[in-house]
Amino acid sequence: MLCNLAGRWMVVLGCAVASTAFAEDDKHFDAVIKRAQQLAAEAYTPPEETLPTVLKELNYDTYRQIRFSPEHAYWQDDSPFSLQLFHSGFLFQTPIALNIIENDTVTPLPFSADDYVYEGNAEKLTEHDLSGSGHAGFRLHYPLNNDDYADEFAVFLGASYFRIVGRDQAYGLSTRGLAIDTASPDGEEFPAFREFWLYKPDADAEQVELLALMDSPSLSGAYRFIIQPGEQTQVEVEAALFARDDIAKLGVAPLTSMFTYGEASRERPDDFRPQVHDSDGLLVHTGNREWIWRPLSNPDHVRTSAFLDDSPQGFGLMQRERDFNRYLDTEANYHRRPSQWVQPLEEWGPGRVELVEIPTPDETHDNIVAYWVEDAPLRAGDTRRLHYLTYTLNSQPDAHHLARAIRTRHGSAKVPGQTDDATQGQRQFIVDFQGGALADIGVDQSIVLAISSQQGEVLLPQVTALPNHGWRASFRLPQSDQPSDIRLKLLLNGEPVSETWNYVWYPDA
Repeated sequence: MLCNLAGRWMVVLGCAVASTAFAEDDKHFDAVIKRAQQLAAEAYTPPEETLPTVLKELNYDTYRQIRFSPEHAYWQDDSPFSLQLFHSGFLFQTPIALNIIENDTVTPLPFSADDYVYEGNAEKLTEHDLSGSGHAGFRLHYPLNNDDYADEFAVFLGASYFRIVGRDQAYGLSTRGLAIDTASPDGEEFPAFREFWLYKPDADAEQVELLALMDSPSLSGAYRFIIQPGEQTQVEVEAALFARDDIAKLGVAPLTSMFTYGEASRERPDDFRPQVHDSDGLLVHTGNREWIWRPLSNPDHVRTSAFLDDSPQGFGLMQRERDFNRYLDTEANYHRRPSQWVQPLEEWGPGRVELVEIPTPDETHDNIVAYWVEDAPLRAGDTRRLHYLTYTLNSQPDAHHLARAIRTRHGSAKVPGQTDDATQGQRQFIVDFQGGALADIGVDQSIVLAISSQQGEVLLPQVTALPNHGWRASFRLPQSDQPSDIRLKLLLNGEPVSETWNYVWYPDA
């Protein structure tokens, strides 16, 4: 593992010390917490198999021919919010239980085939008894982009996954309740939400609240989500976790995304599109207020990077490049995929942000994961409270005022036409910065490049003014068979005017 010492941070999740009381008492949430605690005190029991065989055997094409009927959307006549459901089957073999809380009364929401339209091959399903189907998940709608249409802005589907979008955004990366032992030799455990309780929103509601019960072999947990759609759709997350077993690595506030290739990729498929990714970098705001930018990659082997810190301010997977011309994809709309930020609402203490990059042959597989790991382990019998905010973005977090790395490129440094030149085998890098104070800095200003490498030397570091009010940092790496972990930033009068660019170069990649 390559560790990037990033100073301190301040995100918003698990505090390993004393548990913190939640903002206000809620008897329903308290009941879910009590149930999670009781579950954790017992041996883990897998969910009961209730799915009809005909649904277990569905293929992708047939499953897509099952649609929830919008006319049957719940709440649509009483609230600006509405609720639609997902049918079980295909990949979704374990139904979840749904409940509605209205006027302080909890009512189960049963499965009804009447809520769905079965088309094509799926029409044959209506000949079977589907009463044990349950629900695979649900999605929430709200007039996000205009007053005449209720857009889908949040979806909970599969394990502890959920996705959110803001105004004019298209679904991209996913969020998870937890990640356990991600990229570990013994394999990853995927905790799952088993039951939900949704508060019916009233006629003038601007947010929707729901509760969830999580269970897995290692732990149980109770979650509360308060979701507010808007230009930046945000989710306030509160959770109480109860450990059944020791957990080697508990990933808090996980973000899962896809990066197939981008501007710095050395290998790319035979494809007309210049870039294909849901996110292009990890952004970290450390406890000592440093901003760190790590461009993403699609490696040959699984790679894990750790950004050590104490009480981070936040982290996120960002889709910084938002120009359609950089993707040319009219179907996937990668330029509209949101960035997503995680902000702690309580100090996390010492730990690390981990970035996991997994090889992927194409864009159908998520291969990027980022999450917070607290130094204090979670042992069997321990309790941990989480409280954080996560929200979508089109640009950067409001607190980020420094110049941003807008371009990372590299290539051979050899001189054309010369075969015995000293530059043979060297690698040339350029990193272009723009925005922040750079917009007002003239070319005669004394911008200084601060650069370091944890392994090996850096050759010919220099900084150059660009004609678009940006500045370029450039350097070379000598030929080597070892990785190079490089950090650089721009300084003016000894103070940073750019974020810190961090990159690991693997010669054999």
